[in-house]
Amino acid sequence: MKSTMMGLIFALIWSSAYTSGRMIVTDAPPLASLAVRFLIAGILAVILARLMRQTWRLTRDQWRATFVFGICQNALCLGLNFIAMQTVEASVAAIIASTMPLMVAFSGWVFFRDRLPRGAIAGLFAGVVGVGIVMFARIEAGVDIYGIALCGLGTVALTVATLAMRGASSGGNLMMVVGLQMLVGAAALAVASAWLEVIEVNWTWRMGTAMIYTILVPSLLATWIWFALVARIGAVRAVTFHFLNPFFGVAIAAVLLGEKLGAMDILGVAIIAGGILAVQLAKRAPG
Repeated sequence: MKSTMMGLIFALIWSSAYTSGRMIVTDAPPLASLAVRFLIAGILAVILARLMRQTWRLTRDQWRATFVFGICQNALCLGLNFIAMQTVEASVAAIIASTMPLMVAFSGWVFFRDRLPRGAIAGLFAGVVGVGIVMFARIEAGVDIYGIALCGLGTVALTVATLAMRGASSGGNLMMVVGLQMLVGAAALAVASAWLEVIEVNWTWRMGTAMIYTILVPSLLATWIWFALVARIGAVRAVTFHFLNPFFGVAIAAVLLGEKLGAMDILGVAIIAGGILAVQLAKRAPG
């Protein structure tokens, strides 16, 4: 029950980050804003870790995960998604990200010899079908294909980051790992921003509020919950909660940004929810 609550809270917070990110990139350069976000969040996390008496002495697996996660998730996944959200809706980015669990399950089976029950595999495929239904409707409506491609590449990077977390939560110092991987991402994003972007910021209350929220909640709280969840139930089980991203992502974007929610969106989300249920029931079944 505790793991389920952690997964639901994580999915809700993570999905909200697409809406707050969309608010930010309409008024600020995407890569530079992300670099500032992770710099501040990383410093705060390291301070919290020191107050919790955590040390810099990480295990080899933790150091590897810190750099891979910082580059793949913070720099590549979110960097590509923030660039994409200049032309695609926040709900679209959230929906594409929800295909990541299938990528993780397939990669875990190929590279780590993970075993998945047939019901879990069926649930994962059902989730992808639901995502496909929603995306087909959006493509028919004229969504930006280049933006979709960037989101897709970002999802591949997120898959690599998730698999890299194996062993990151063992050995303690969890908050320190959270902070350091954010600082790694901030450094990579700062270099990319200096090379690719012209810094022009339109300072608004909405942009400022979205930045503060994104630093404190999705960056700090959600990342800590995610690492703790993976430590409790494993990466393959944890990523099934990403299938909730379309529901939460579309709903939050509709409420806060006025993005449209159509019949195909509702149908796709219902199929995705069924996929999550199938995965969870299969995981709990004996044998």
